[in-house]
Amino acid sequence: MSESTKKFEAKMSGAADHLSRELKTIRAGRANPAVLDKVMVDYYGSPTPINQVAAVAVAEARVLTIQPWDASLLHPIEKAIQCSDVGINPIDDGRVIRLIFPAPTEERRKALTKDVQKLGEEAKVAVRNVRRDAMESFKAQKKAGELTEDDQKNLEEEMQKITDKFIKEIDKICEAKVREIMEI
Repeated sequence: MSESTKKFEAKMSGAADHLSRELKTIRAGRANPAVLDKVMVDYYGSPTPINQVAAVAVAEARVLTIQPWDASLLHPIEKAIQCSDVGINPIDDGRVIRLIFPAPTEERRKALTKDVQKLGEEAKVAVRNVRRDAMESFKAQKKAGELTEDDQKNLEEEMQKITDKFIKEIDKICEAKVREIMEI
């Protein structure tokens, strides 16, 4: 692999990593602490992620428990979850907050798989945009006399192979998430 393609490959890898992080926040019926990653709690005047002010654990397959380190944060955490797009009402027993994940209906599962496929397409578009930028960069280098025509062709072929690798990886990531969603 050449130095010229490494920076573009890193950008493609970033697109695949971003997709993985986004898919973790999609609720598939199982308790997953990652659904709370975007939820912020007002902690002494500054928005703070829940996992930095409380212990978040999976108690059972469909139950997530949140135990704040500071008992005074119980109600602010509960309020933050209610105001977020998590879509689950927290149950507060005075010490611990529980989130009980309902099993999604067949209709909801199909809608979630469409969301996953949409996110997958967006990641593929990002990868293809990086490939386009790389190809333009190679053409500019050839025009400037920094590359020979053969070098340009070799770099373009290498870039295409890298692109194909990341497209396959994105497809695998999406396929695994769809399987998880459709699992009963």
